[in-house]
Amino acid sequence: MFDQLSEKFSTIFSKIAGQKTISEKNISDAIRQVRLALLDADVNYSVAKSFIQRVKEKALGQDVLKTIKASEQFIELLHGELCEFLGGDQIELSLDHFPATMMLVGLQGAGKTTQAAKLAHLLTKSEYGKKPLLVACDLARPAAIEQLRVLGEQINVPVYAEVGAKKPVAVAKAALKEAKKLGCDLVIFDTAGRLHVDEALMKELEDLKRVVAPQELLFVANSATGQDAVATAKEFHERLGITGTILTMLDSDARGGAALSIYSVTGRPIKFEGIGEKIDDFQLFSAESMADRVLGMGDTINLVKRAKEHISEEESAELEEKIKKASFTFEDYLKQMQAVKKMGSLKGLMKMMPKQFQMPDMDSRQQEFTQMEAIILSMTLQERKAQVELTMGRMKRIARGSGTNVGEVNKLKKSYLNAKKFFKSKPNQNKLEKLMGGK
Repeated sequence: MFDQLSEKFSTIFSKIAGQKTISEKNISDAIRQVRLALLDADVNYSVAKSFIQRVKEKALGQDVLKTIKASEQFIELLHGELCEFLGGDQIELSLDHFPATMMLVGLQGAGKTTQAAKLAHLLTKSEYGKKPLLVACDLARPAAIEQLRVLGEQINVPVYAEVGAKKPVAVAKAALKEAKKLGCDLVIFDTAGRLHVDEALMKELEDLKRVVAPQELLFVANSATGQDAVATAKEFHERLGITGTILTMLDSDARGGAALSIYSVTGRPIKFEGIGEKIDDFQLFSAESMADRVLGMGDTINLVKRAKEHISEEESAELEEKIKKASFTFEDYLKQMQAVKKMGSLKGLMKMMPKQFQMPDMDSRQQEFTQMEAIILSMTLQERKAQVELTMGRMKRIARGSGTNVGEVNKLKKSYLNAKKFFKSKPNQNKLEKLMGGK
């Protein structure tokens, strides 16, 4: 989403870094360029003005101009201000009641129903250990109940719904009783929306809030809707008192500035973000991660989180030991490729890397990745464990079995042998050890 904005920031930073001397003039010029970049990205005008004022005061009031690496200090200052601008990382969830209740509100089309299921799925994970119940209180949209049921089945979470019901408050009361009966310690209410904020919608939500008494009342904002999302968030907060925001569509190519404005306008933190269409494409919001993405530094925070989810510490330590001893096999290659696949597409993962480490033409690299996996899967178990030599005859059969050619099989074999040779070298082992945190 922030590609255009991060490109502009990269240009600003390169200009500062290219200056022989850092002066008040070129710092002021950089700040002016940052302001234009924010406004062009659709950041709310008053929010952008306030942000730039703080940056200017700190950049010109501190010792930025006296340091040797003034350009780096300016970037660090900008990163810190962005983190504060986005609410910091003090994200806390109030889920200690039994059952805890959460209400999702917002306009029609913001994605409340989908986000309700994604939220339930996230909170069932081990670090939260919740047993949620999803409740269909959107009685205005005919397909909403069926959509929630389908999503509930997909994530193995029960859904309470009453087909033909007319009063969301009555549904909510019955759902709370059902939650206690099922032993669910979390109830998530999907609510109705409208194409615009109106009195009837707000009255319905206020009545629902009185019954549900939600510990978390989350406004769902479609990041692609621009300044309308900011104005709507403000209205919902003034009427309902939201506790936070869920940003959706962060994988879109919208300018994204509105998403950066919501915290400043409502004073309530962004708590979650939807980053794709899949049920797993949902995560806790991190101001530091968002600031990294905006400034073109990638999203290594969430990349590491994903890696930890799919690669255990034991597996990581085992692979590290094998690499040090140059005793890794094709089977190890395969395990790592399969772990990476679970984390998402290679193209998507590469986007999470800082710009200087991103590689072009990721579609063809994804194809190479798939070919390598097919080749290894076509080997016998002994071949995968490097217990027998890959002869020309076997390489031909592996090529036929994997839908590749002998050249591609031989390329993988050579790459594997070169890697082993590289890590057998003592100097390279020492470099690796330093890289992995050794002495």
